[in-house]
Amino acid sequence: MHATNISASDRAWDGSYKHRRPQRFLRVAPDSPTRLLRTAQQSRCSDCGNHIEWYDRTAGHNPVPLHPHELPAADVPPHQRWHVDTGIAHPSGDGSPWCRVRHRALCPATPAEPTSSSTMDALRRSLALTSRRLQDTGHFTPRPPSCADPPTQDTAAPEARPVVQLLCLRYLAPGPLAHIPCVAQTRARNRCPHPVLDPDALPGIWVLAPLHHDHEPGHLPFAELWLALYDLTHLPYSEQLRWRAQRCTAHATAPDAADIARTTWEPFNPRTHHQHIRHHLPASPHSARQGRR
Repeated sequence: MHATNISASDRAWDGSYKHRRPQRFLRVAPDSPTRLLRTAQQSRCSDCGNHIEWYDRTAGHNPVPLHPHELPAADVPPHQRWHVDTGIAHPSGDGSPWCRVRHRALCPATPAEPTSSSTMDALRRSLALTSRRLQDTGHFTPRPPSCADPPTQDTAAPEARPVVQLLCLRYLAPGPLAHIPCVAQTRARNRCPHPVLDPDALPGIWVLAPLHHDHEPGHLPFAELWLALYDLTHLPYSEQLRWRAQRCTAHATAPDAADIARTTWEPFNPRTHHQHIRHHLPASPHSARQGRR
């Protein structure tokens, strides 16, 4: 190794470098529609193992996985074109000669649509080869197919993934209420270790609600038609937004803090989430208040 000779003219009177640029600290704009960092968008498809990028959508929809690269808009059917504007994905073209494509339209683990173009078919074959190489080298294992029949015996924990109702919608929680993590980034550029559930904040209520919205509560004699859920609709609107954004109470009022991970709420579907349906209130709920709707 050779020592680097630094002349005295390169330093100021206090010993600091003259021509060194100061570090830039990027912050999320207050009017930004999304706080998700670019590093938090990158992931892999759980069906084929190829790279995908998650983008938030408008109208409160769940994030959508897009193919990492743009494609010529002329080679993509109009109903499969997406464009990204200020970090938000929109299901349409923006008039430019390039567009983004949802990964499901290219995923080799899903059936191809008959309206796909030759460019998309070639890209699908390329992704299929990549998926095969990942499986042969042991870097990717496809997830097993889900069982279509409901389980005969409920062996899951009572609150493994509870159903939470907020903003007049029902979501399936990613885990127990006390272990839902905050997705905000700390000043040390790490993920916040605090959970969303705060004992000092206003609590929710465990209630029994009709499993289907079109059922009348007075005409439900069977327990299988009731659903135990953690209701947050009685809380202030700002508190419900905090839960939906999956942030702790400390980062709920920090607009400059970015999201280092995606929120993991899933819109509740009685058909696909039947294994998480509970027909009775938990024995030791987080809130002492219980009710029936």
